[in-house]
Amino acid sequence: MQTKFIRSLLASAITLGISASALAASVPAGTELADVQEIVLNNGAEPQSLDPQKTEGVPESEIQYQLLEGLVTKDASGKVIPGVAVSWESTPDFKQWTFKLRPEAKWSNGDPVTADDFVFAWQRLANPETASPYASYLDYLQVMNAEDVISGKKKPEELGVKAVDDHTFQVTLSNPVPYLVGMTSHQSVLPVPKKVVEKYGDDWVKDGNIVGNGAYKLVDHVINEKIVFERNPLYWNDKETVINKATFLAIPSLNTDVQRYRSGEIDITNYGLPPELFTKLKEEIPDEVSIARTLATYIYEINNKKPPFDNVKVREALNLALDRDIITEKVLAQGQTPTYVFTPTYISEGDQIQQPEYSTLPMKERNEQAIKLLEEVGYSKSNPLKFSILYNTNENHKKIAIAAASIWKANTQGLVDVTLENQEWKTYLDTRHQGNYDLARAGWNADYDQATTFGNYFLSNSSNNTAFYQSAEYDAAMDESYKAADAAERAAAYAKAEAVLAKDFAIVPVYNYVNVRLVKPYVKGYEGKDPQDHIFLRNLYITKH
Repeated sequence: MQTKFIRSLLASAITLGISASALAASVPAGTELADVQEIVLNNGAEPQSLDPQKTEGVPESEIQYQLLEGLVTKDASGKVIPGVAVSWESTPDFKQWTFKLRPEAKWSNGDPVTADDFVFAWQRLANPETASPYASYLDYLQVMNAEDVISGKKKPEELGVKAVDDHTFQVTLSNPVPYLVGMTSHQSVLPVPKKVVEKYGDDWVKDGNIVGNGAYKLVDHVINEKIVFERNPLYWNDKETVINKATFLAIPSLNTDVQRYRSGEIDITNYGLPPELFTKLKEEIPDEVSIARTLATYIYEINNKKPPFDNVKVREALNLALDRDIITEKVLAQGQTPTYVFTPTYISEGDQIQQPEYSTLPMKERNEQAIKLLEEVGYSKSNPLKFSILYNTNENHKKIAIAAASIWKANTQGLVDVTLENQEWKTYLDTRHQGNYDLARAGWNADYDQATTFGNYFLSNSSNNTAFYQSAEYDAAMDESYKAADAAERAAAYAKAEAVLAKDFAIVPVYNYVNVRLVKPYVKGYEGKDPQDHIFLRNLYITKH
């Protein structure tokens, strides 16, 4: 099965590698394009940083994918296609991968993109001095010595990456990863220009210093307002790019987003529409409402290291007493589906994951069990469990938190008392990493279409694990996936890990996402079919209107 897989993969790489048109806007013959190819999108928040090795969120990745291009990238439907790499191959055991880089790839300052730039970026990601929130991604990739480099036991130069020559990048793994190619599109392993970073240090991403190899370059950045891109004429496939200028806005308010869209100021809204406007918009402008089912899960992250949430009975009670159906059907009602597990069961190799038994119980019975558990650990109406829910600025997050607080209080007959805490995006991320919260709204979007992107999150040594959950049993189950002989064995390992997570009630899963956006009818190239819902400007074009 694995041999057949690699042959198929290589055949696809060769086919795609010689078809440049597959990598950019595909404009049907006879299409009348607008004279002005400019677009405005709402990105939802001011980014944490523009540095790919120092970020972790969706608002950041949407910007970085315009400025930088990895070994592979994605087309409009989310399919993996060649980026800087024109082809790749693996040893039969999937423990060493070699990528051939296109010689025409250049940085926006005219320097060639080389294998050394990828080596530098991956070593920088692992280097403890970088303090990357995504350092563990190299561990997820199973790159040789990644864990020891990240922990400071070995030097970054000992990481299992090598520039064989200027246009050959090689990755050596500690365990086989047959799906590695798709993982290399992720923001954390995007290349950075070694010479520029060495010259400016962390200031290399500042306006005037930043250099990229993507289809666009940054020309303006007004903090908390906008980021402006223009086409990068040195991008290797610029001739196939159509959009000349793009502006990303940082509007957290969903209502403001819709208002500015309807007034003609925005062409594509950020994902998420106000529930109270959704039905009206579907009736008035149905062709402009885009609904994409995504590989993402909305959760309440529990601070497992903080009393009383280090008590499994408390965590179990919260899971039992939350009625997810009310949130998906009454609060949001846009197609979200309730879930009681972290990994979407419809992701690649997630098909063996089972919802926990309590999910099938009537709410009355679940509530009775929750009350009993809370009383067993000493809570009562006069001494309720008090905690706060942290969420980042967004009307929908606030609505969901208000609903959850009310549901918990009602279903436990007053044994739970919840307050809300709102923070802006960057502060919210810092607060979670520092562990200064009780429960936090969180969402995990797949980094690639494979169940490990969810399973790896809760590994004890994961830099993403802001729930501070630690379980040797869970770690062992995930480790089994790397020893598996085939996809079925990997799926079984993921199911085992998810069962451990559910048994420990480490988080409160709420629902699987759909991304709902408004898209102007003259914007083409955004199909809403990418399961990660990334937007690449190089795929878009504006028709005459």
